Amino acid sequence: MSQPPLTLNQPHQFPGKLIIVEGIDGSGKSTQLLLLQKWLVSKGFNVFFTEWNSSELVRETTRRGKKSKALTPTTFSLLHATDFANRLYHDILPPLKAGMIVLADRYVYTAFARDAVRGVSPAWVRKLYNFAIRPDLAFYFKVPIEVAISRLLGGMRGQFKYYEAGMDMGLSQDLTESFRIFQSRILTEYDKIVSEYEMITVDATQEIEEQQNEMRQRVSQALEQYKPKRGTHGRRETVFWRRFGLSKPE
Repeated sequence: MSQPPLTLNQPHQFPGKLIIVEGIDGSGKSTQLLLLQKWLVSKGFNVFFTEWNSSELVRETTRRGKKSKALTPTTFSLLHATDFANRLYHDILPPLKAGMIVLADRYVYTAFARDAVRGVSPAWVRKLYNFAIRPDLAFYFKVPIEVAISRLLGGMRGQFKYYEAGMDMGLSQDLTESFRIFQSRILTEYDKIVSEYEMITVDATQEIEEQQNEMRQRVSQALEQYKPKRGTHGRRETVFWRRFGLSKPE
């Protein structure tokens, strides 16, 4: 009997666990996910990390498009969908099938929020990503726009990037003001998505330790019945474990 198609609306049946984080730039989500990764590894779990827009398949194309400022909202959406599809089937599903914990810095919800703000049909984007699997845990780090701006400008970068600030939308000639308008609209979209997909909202203005403790508590509860062993979902799992230099769990 063939396996049912993957869908974002139904829990996946793989032995591993998929935990993702979402939030606007400056929310601190990446910091929290890295802290969670270190904690899980210290507990003896096999963990695999992946992040948005990191597939080698389209990285150069995306870089060139951004540099020439030639990306339309639909082109941008399709490139990110291609990136995600490649990472899902090569970087996310194999470790899940092998019984690992996969941590994803951004997931399809990033596209749902950003693409909608850029004028792409929300229904079309959701249909585009219909092949995605549903995460076991989805955290949304909510932060006021002014706090995000202060964090980013006070960090090492010093200024915003062109597409990050939504400069392609002609919202403002000022980079910071464009970022404020663009990311504020993304925050509004995230509020809809959090309700639609029952994501866990974390107050990203709390101290780093408080946020991490909340995260660890939620993850611990989700892993109560988790048994880190290989599944029987394919013949490439042995190759996967060997590829990442990991010993197979008994």
